[in-house]
Amino acid sequence: MKAIDINCDVGEGVGNEPQLMPLISSCNIACGGHAGDTETIRDTIRLAIKNKVRIGAHPGYPDKINFGRVKMYISSEDLKNAISGQLLTFCKILNEENGQLHHIKPHGALYNVIAIDQKLANIFLDAIEAFQHIPLYVPFSSVIQREAKKRNLTLFLEAFADRNYQSDLSLVSRKEKNALIESPKEVLLHVKRMVQKDQVLSVEGYLKEIKADTYCVHGDTPSALKILMYLHEQLSKYNIRIKK
Repeated sequence: MKAIDINCDVGEGVGNEPQLMPLISSCNIACGGHAGDTETIRDTIRLAIKNKVRIGAHPGYPDKINFGRVKMYISSEDLKNAISGQLLTFCKILNEENGQLHHIKPHGALYNVIAIDQKLANIFLDAIEAFQHIPLYVPFSSVIQREAKKRNLTLFLEAFADRNYQSDLSLVSRKEKNALIESPKEVLLHVKRMVQKDQVLSVEGYLKEIKADTYCVHGDTPSALKILMYLHEQLSKYNIRIKK
């Protein structure tokens, strides 16, 4: 039976973490940039430790108004300081709670931009230089994957269980009605195809190669809990299990 990692973005103010944590194997905790503060970071870390969920830091643009989902035009230095500052704050609290940092995953617009922009990808990598021993969650066939490989960083390739893809493997914009996959049955088919065939069906109707070590269900997807419960119920029928 194939074991897969299911990760979830948490600590973002939704408040559903107690329900989600028992159903996932890794998590990405907002570090105070796009969402969260020292209190939510600490509470979410404690929940993750209690549920034996691998802990990731989830830094993003310092833009709570737009939830970090809009590209910010700030200087390279300001961006580096924002990212490194979020990580230092996060790790301070994590150490106080005797937790271990498993990975770093950039958030939202930052995640999408560094997937295609070489300059910004390297600014991000410079910002996390002090954490270069920590693995990164990055998208398959992306600029950030290529640039991180040049630095010999450890990578986990990520795909999205609850998001539709375009044929260039970019995510469908959240401005579009079909950006999210909210039906648990559709998510299962989406994940099963990626796990078993290394393929994703784009919204244009093409099967595209994709490889993943971890699959994300966003914590703020309205049906996130239903999706995760359904995956737990159904994946074993296809010789797939969620690892802990």
